[in-house]
Amino acid sequence: MSRFLSLNLLLIGVPLAILAKLAGWSDIAVFTFSALAIVPLSSLIGSATETVAEETGPQIGGLLNATLGNAAELIITFFALQAGLIELVKASIVGSVLGNLLLVTGMSLLVGGFRHGTQTFDKRGVSTNTTLMILAFMALVIPTVFDTAVLGIGLGGGSSPYDPQRELLFSVGIASVMIVLYVMSVIFTIRNPFREAEEEAAEAENPPNIPHAVLILAGSTIAIVVMSELLVGAVEPVVKQIGLSEAFMGLILIPIIGNVAEHIVAVRFALQNRMNLSLTISFGSSLQIALFVAPVLVFIGLLFPQHLLLVFSRYELLALATASIAALLVSSDGESNWLEGAELLAVYIILAFAFYAIPSGL
Repeated sequence: MSRFLSLNLLLIGVPLAILAKLAGWSDIAVFTFSALAIVPLSSLIGSATETVAEETGPQIGGLLNATLGNAAELIITFFALQAGLIELVKASIVGSVLGNLLLVTGMSLLVGGFRHGTQTFDKRGVSTNTTLMILAFMALVIPTVFDTAVLGIGLGGGSSPYDPQRELLFSVGIASVMIVLYVMSVIFTIRNPFREAEEEAAEAENPPNIPHAVLILAGSTIAIVVMSELLVGAVEPVVKQIGLSEAFMGLILIPIIGNVAEHIVAVRFALQNRMNLSLTISFGSSLQIALFVAPVLVFIGLLFPQHLLLVFSRYELLALATASIAALLVSSDGESNWLEGAELLAVYIILAFAFYAIPSGL
């Protein structure tokens, strides 16, 4: 309860962000206040979605969680797509995966290990998620590697006329496959839940208040739409004023803003020695981003002049490969400790420094 109260104090950012925009305050003020407001709003959306999911049953509940679990991320990237900030969108996709696999998992293992020593978890369930993460990484690598061939540039150096529709169809086709794979993974998870998650559901003390949850969900979604539009509108001026690259903004800052409430929950479960739930949140959110949010954004991009293609830079792909392999190595034995958490955090910090050092446009 105290966690939600402390987060809800940040709701003061909603009127402050609107005031900053209307009063003509600096873009940094608009960006800061809207970012602060998104943190509690995303938390409210998550808790309201869980309440509704409890009442609707596992099938519809699983679909709701899949759709709304990363609502803040979807809304922010929607406005970024609308503004034509394609590189920012792609960077935020990669950054969300990095943040969950390295930052959240690392922090959970670190604090949980300090308190409880060696912790254990169901490695079969975690192994399923890490395998899917590797497959998701491969699905994102393929369109990047084959992009030159799709563009009409042959392996021998020859070329053919460029067909943008063929390149777009390639990304749309892969996005369709990724969404189908994610839906199948949700069905599998519903039918094979973690034992700890079942016990938590059985221990629920109060019946869900559906009308209240629906009102919170609707109000929070409307507010986060307004805040996201203000946030994205201030991104480019802030990038120029502060000197940060758009890649660093998308890879580090935007994902933390959109997912910080979910990150806190994962760390809290680790402190309670409930590593199954903690890793379900961090790994499951990574899968949502890679297999659901990214493909959905490809289809949303069809509505705008600049389409989103699943073609990433070599630096972003290297970061995804590093995070996927590191998460797989740490989770392969069904045990964790604080040193493994520190190792994951070290990798995240190194990647953050690397993207901070890369100039804009590379």
